[in-house]
Amino acid sequence: MNKDALLLKAQALQLHGVVAHWGEICQSSWIEPLLEWEEVERSQRSLQRRLVQSQIGRFKPLSDFDWNWPKKCDRGAVEELMGLDFLKGSMNIIFCGPNGVGKSTMARNIAYQAIMAGHTALFITAAEMLGDLEKKNKVNALDRRINYYAKPTVLCIDEMGYLSYSNRDADLLFQIVSRRYEEKSTIVTTNKPFTEWGNIFPNTTCVVSLIDRLVHRSEIVSIEADSFRLKEAKEQALKRKERRVKNKDKTNP
Repeated sequence: MNKDALLLKAQALQLHGVVAHWGEICQSSWIEPLLEWEEVERSQRSLQRRLVQSQIGRFKPLSDFDWNWPKKCDRGAVEELMGLDFLKGSMNIIFCGPNGVGKSTMARNIAYQAIMAGHTALFITAAEMLGDLEKKNKVNALDRRINYYAKPTVLCIDEMGYLSYSNRDADLLFQIVSRRYEEKSTIVTTNKPFTEWGNIFPNTTCVVSLIDRLVHRSEIVSIEADSFRLKEAKEQALKRKERRVKNKDKTNP
């Protein structure tokens, strides 16, 4: 790499001491590997920080997902979303289906892919997010917290529809969605079709506007399947039964 390119890299890394003494050190053989080490180390630290801040937690990779199990699921759409093109247009993603069919797993995989590509992401349940906002009684504290949820490139709101919320909760969610509208991508997992969101936020006037902002320029992935968790529980129970039978046969030849 030529010296001008190395200087630009040192400036981008904000190594002010190196830049200030550039004329003295630019011919040194160690300067290029030094800048490369610094760049790699910062990249790895940034990635680790974004992974921790995302709160994604442990999840099953889509490579292990049983695509034969769902009765209905657009695999092509999900795999296309993993390519992250939706971020260019700040599109939203809505995963809709009954409990235990893989909605959260898909959301986590997409969020993880975004982080690996250099973006920021946050994964949180609707109950946790709205409960957190409810605790902020002062205007400035509440506004800072709303900005916290509005800031990530990808915000995953999990389990929307599992509980009912107050009018204030609806207003708070509407503020977050509005601040992200057409600027950032939001992923929502829900077990309720939009026609039933009035039950999630009963007697709330902003529900129609909330849905309108979410679905405008969005990809809606509907999943129809029996619960994966119930399927896996039955499979584990069968394995335990088979193991007990084998152990019994060994003890009673």
